[in-house]
Formats: sequence, structure tokens, C-alpha cells
Amino acid sequence: MSAKPDHRHYTRRVVLPSGKIIEVVYFEEQRAAHTRLPGAAPDNPAQDLYMCGSCEVDLVYPVEWEEYGATHWSVTLRCPNCEWTGTGVFEQTVVERFDEELDRGTEALVRDLKRLMHANMEEEIERFTSALEDDQILPEDF
Repeated sequence: MSAKPDHRHYTRRVVLPSGKIIEVVYFEEQRAAHTRLPGAAPDNPAQDLYMCGSCEVDLVYPVEWEEYGATHWSVTLRCPNCEWTGTGVFEQTVVERFDEELDRGTEALVRDLKRLMHANMEEEIERFTSALEDDQILPEDF
């Protein structure tokens, strides 16, 4: 008796914008071939998506992402440092870690923005106060 290849698959119902319902069949062997970005080390398929594989900075961000089956996501990434872009399919847990890192980055940017706004406002208040004290602001300025 010959060994048959393992053709594990699952189906998923998808509702199209027209309202039509289709069933999509996903094969495990095809999905496994797309779980790493080009250039990713084969021994590290669960790499941190925010790290660039080309220049090794931690600035990579998603350009586009969409569901790829029940447990995977297709993600297009871009590195602003070296202009690298790539698309890969990743497990839900990898994408969730990436999303958490994006949230941390967003929080850091918001903190920096608030500090910058505060510093700018202090400078404007000091200039306005100085102008008031030196009688450089007149009623017709308003």
C-alpha cells in the first residue's frame, strides 16, 4: 500500500459584498509555504514583525493586512529606514504580538506629542506675556 500525502484542509464560509455566500477551502500545506516573509530566516518563522530583516531597525509598520483563513493574516509591511516592503502570511499570535507593539509605539508617540505641545504652548505664553509687559499688544491687534 502506498503512502498518501496528507491533504488536511478546512472550509470557511465567506459572505461577499453582493450577499452571495461562498465556501473557501484552505489547504494546510499551501498555508505553510506562506508563513514567512521573503528573506526571513527559516529557523525563525515567528519573528517580531516590527523588526526589519534588512536593516534590523524596529520601525516596521503594516501597510495593509487582511484575514487569511481562520487562524492567519496576510500582512504587507514597510520599513521607513531602508524602504523595504514585503508581504507574508502569519499566525494570529504573531500578528497579535505585532499589534501590541504597534499600540506601545502609538502610546510613545502620543506622549512625545503631548510633551512637544506643552513645550510649544509654554514658549507662546512666555512671548505673549513679554509682549503684554512691553506694551507691544494693542486693542487693534484683536
